[in-house]
Amino acid sequence: MTPATGPARSHTATLSDVARLAGVSVATASKALNGRSQVRAETRQRVIEAAERLSFRPNQLARGLLAGRTGTVGLLTSDLEGRFSIPILMGAEDAFGAGEVAVFLCDARGDAIREQHHVRALLGRRVDGLIVVGSRTDPRPSLGRDLAVPVVYAYAPSDDPADLSIVPDNVDAGRIAVQHLLACGRTRIAHITGDPGYAAAHDRVEGARAALADAGVVPVGEPRFGAWSEGWGRAATALLLDRHPDVDAVLCGSDQIARGVMDVLRERGHRVPEDVAVMGFDNWQVLTSGSRPLLTSVDMNLEQVGRAAAQALFGAIGGAAHSGVEALPCRVVIRGTTAPLS
Repeated sequence: MTPATGPARSHTATLSDVARLAGVSVATASKALNGRSQVRAETRQRVIEAAERLSFRPNQLARGLLAGRTGTVGLLTSDLEGRFSIPILMGAEDAFGAGEVAVFLCDARGDAIREQHHVRALLGRRVDGLIVVGSRTDPRPSLGRDLAVPVVYAYAPSDDPADLSIVPDNVDAGRIAVQHLLACGRTRIAHITGDPGYAAAHDRVEGARAALADAGVVPVGEPRFGAWSEGWGRAATALLLDRHPDVDAVLCGSDQIARGVMDVLRERGHRVPEDVAVMGFDNWQVLTSGSRPLLTSVDMNLEQVGRAAAQALFGAIGGAAHSGVEALPCRVVIRGTTAPLS
């Protein structure tokens, strides 16, 4: 009787076995399994699939001793309850998980003293690096240049240009929002946004103004700054319609504002989107999915910000450190509040 053929399972799979099955070099297989950014997505997937088929599990202790690392990183946030921080942390943790890195999560709650305590505690655990996640896009104080491990800042950029910061591109977000409204045939576009103390509000206004100027379209009045709330959206819309009843689109600085805008438009007899298109920011599902019609909104791709920050930290740990601010593109999620004019 001829014995059945198949892959030998009498020995523990090695990295060389994984590389051979995936058709790549051992070095490439190692980079792919450790989440290094130098590997193409399709190559990384092929390596991961090969590792799963062979039930390959790297020897963490041996790898750590050889690399002089602990295989742990710290994620330090200022607002763990905030809905901007959570998707960033999820994206970062996903990227770390792909490289089998353990994560220590600390919440400073916006307290500088608590933050320093957490930094000392994380360094005491000999983490290989830190990601610092802000609660808003305004620049924040750097942790300094004397830390023993690399640091990457996410969402809130460091005020030190020598640091690396990964942020959403709010200027371009304002631009693509207006471009979408223009593509829908809107030419009487107003802008109701949030707290003027937030950099995000001004950045979005800058992008929106640039897009209108490029199209030769005059904005309806000046941008209206206020609060990130439905109440402000209602109040600002009432004033807007009193002065500019012919408005045909309202770009809002947040989804909360947009919901307030829609309330007053309906009360005044304006149909959304037939008479006035409405667009929000942040793509907060609780609000966009509960809106009638469903709310078009700008998504800041925060999970991608987290993944990019984790990949940048991997690179810095490996000796490929960068500096400056890297702004990642946002995207428009089109729904029922911005249908084209017929």
